[in-house]
Amino acid sequence: MNAVTLDQLGWDEGWAHAFDALTAVDKTSELVPGRVVLEHNHVYRVLTRQGEQLAESAGRMKHRAEGRHQLPVVGDWVALRFDTGGARVHIREVLPRRTSFSRKAAGRGTEQQVLAANVDLVFIVFGLDNPVNARSIDRYLVVAKRSGATPVIVLNKADLVADPAAALEEAKAAAGSVPVHAVSSHAGWRLDTLEQYLSRGRTVALLGPSGVGKSSLVNRLVERELLPTGEVREWDARGRHTSVHRQLVVRERGGLIIDTPGMRELQLWETDAVSDTFEDLQAIAASCRFRDCRHESEPGCAVKAAVDAGLCEALRVESYLKLQREQEAMERKREERGQIEEKRQSKSVHRAMRQMTDERARRGGT
Repeated sequence: MNAVTLDQLGWDEGWAHAFDALTAVDKTSELVPGRVVLEHNHVYRVLTRQGEQLAESAGRMKHRAEGRHQLPVVGDWVALRFDTGGARVHIREVLPRRTSFSRKAAGRGTEQQVLAANVDLVFIVFGLDNPVNARSIDRYLVVAKRSGATPVIVLNKADLVADPAAALEEAKAAAGSVPVHAVSSHAGWRLDTLEQYLSRGRTVALLGPSGVGKSSLVNRLVERELLPTGEVREWDARGRHTSVHRQLVVRERGGLIIDTPGMRELQLWETDAVSDTFEDLQAIAASCRFRDCRHESEPGCAVKAAVDAGLCEALRVESYLKLQREQEAMERKREERGQIEEKRQSKSVHRAMRQMTDERARRGGT
């Protein structure tokens, strides 16, 4: 790619101040700022003033990290060290993130997975080859709003429905105050409505299920066939999942775009994320008779009364309660994991103390 400047990547005085604070601590070598644009098997592509560099995390960073979420991800600003001769590049530090998208990693564990960092806006993309799913919109909005980025709903494949305006209104009803746009990356229809969100140094991430056309949308916005796209399957007219890695792309017209693989599973991570999306229901719930009301069968429930009075939709309340239960279950698992880890560490300390005592006893008896 053509050479880029740091300000094209979003560098500003705030990042410069954070970088200077790191270099004041790490005086072992000269550090260089850069932004992670791709990660694959713990090897990173990083854009710097010196061009694109292949880098890996320094050993001390890996040792210090409490989990994978503390290692670099796409979108991170990092401090690099060039070894003598420039043969190898190591990431010494990750600058504090302004925003980050986290979910529970797929599987039964309770590990946090950071999807992308330092995102200003997020395009939550759905395909209109399927009916609008208000509950799926709720779930993605919970994650997006908690990240700190500004969400925008994008309904792709508008050319596949007879009445995109009706689908647009249905999605707007679920999205509340969040902007919603219907577009077609295939036909190039209404893509100009997304240009208002893209400007020099501003980072937009695309999130959404598999097969909704995120890579095709990225190619349209960067005006070149940069990312691979899948052919549409004839038997169900759905696109194939093509993105494998998260990748940050710099637009020549200004702005940065992070493409992400489609997600078949989006489980919540933050334990207080739901309230950010359902502020209207949170306000109603404040009038419930009991502070710990579950909004199910308790007397004096303001939420149930609001549903009966037609002030809020029953399906929206159902979505709210489902996400809230999922959030509570996640918190219990995290607490259990913390207790197990605490016991493990305690046993390790006691074992080490016994070994020291036994060793001293042996030495005293010789």
